[in-house]
Amino acid sequence: MIVRSKAPLRLGLAGGGTDVSPYSDTYGGCVLNASIDMHAHTTLEPHPQQAVEFVAKDLQQSWQGSSRAPILIDGELKLHKAIHARVCQQFLGGQPLSVKVTTYSDAPPGSGLGTSSTMVVSILAAYSEYLKLPLGDYDLAKLAFDIERKDCGLSGGKQDQYAATFGGVNFMEFYADDKVIINPLRIRESILNELHARLLLYYTGQSRESAKIIDEQIKAVKTEGGKSVDSMHELKRIAYEMKELLLKNDLDGVTRLFRASWEAKKSMAASITNSGIDQAAELAMAAGAKGVKVSGAGGGGFMMIFVDPPQKLDVQRALAGSDGHFVKFNFSHHGVQSWAR
Repeated sequence: MIVRSKAPLRLGLAGGGTDVSPYSDTYGGCVLNASIDMHAHTTLEPHPQQAVEFVAKDLQQSWQGSSRAPILIDGELKLHKAIHARVCQQFLGGQPLSVKVTTYSDAPPGSGLGTSSTMVVSILAAYSEYLKLPLGDYDLAKLAFDIERKDCGLSGGKQDQYAATFGGVNFMEFYADDKVIINPLRIRESILNELHARLLLYYTGQSRESAKIIDEQIKAVKTEGGKSVDSMHELKRIAYEMKELLLKNDLDGVTRLFRASWEAKKSMAASITNSGIDQAAELAMAAGAKGVKVSGAGGGGFMMIFVDPPQKLDVQRALAGSDGHFVKFNFSHHGVQSWAR
């Protein structure tokens, strides 16, 4: 049996960063995000030998070892190794499992669309389908979080695993003791069409390690106190207000909050923006954009640009000579999917 799966990437509209401990544990965090039609893809199949093989086509990395030997969670394809080790330990009682896992993503790593976490969800869903594991949506997302943050020790928030699992437009709440509440928003199709019409997705050409930026953010919250915590409070307030405005079809208000959210986000850590991002933002705004914001932790990756539809081509022309490029997308209503063939 061959199993395939795909999990959607997401745009972080508001509140990103408040889902990261220790802020979310102390004050409670919330995030507004929307999944898009770009995915992390997995194919899982039996291995003809007593072996485990991982192939990441987009990263041009591969690894193979005996299925009967412990897998060290280090080096390349660390997440792939950690997922396999956790599944065997938690669901198979430590028994060996001989499989080949092949993956690729529609977006590069470090893009700010939740790529790494989405890939973990995609791979886990393939294992779950293959082994018929008793995992609901919350279970799958929580397990993906535990593997990435605890087993691998990678810093980050909680939104990406849940966005990839549930899909759609969601308002997510995060509290102490790993309590997570997912509120799917029933946004009218006409509102989503207008939101899509006003958004451009621009890849800056700069990849970055989100864990390092988030480590800086965590340190700032712990040591600087007031300024960073106040910025987090503002991001959370904006997320609540943006949710209400989106439901009411006040997209001019959403655009205003988009700008405010980016200003608050930049004050959380110095590495969230840089000269390349600032220059692209200035060019876009000069060409008629109403607001810009980097998706995810910042430092590079994808930039969301709010612009009135008639000015879209003006913004695209203004950035034509820059290092990045525009990417077409649509909103997606589906969370992670897996199937056998």
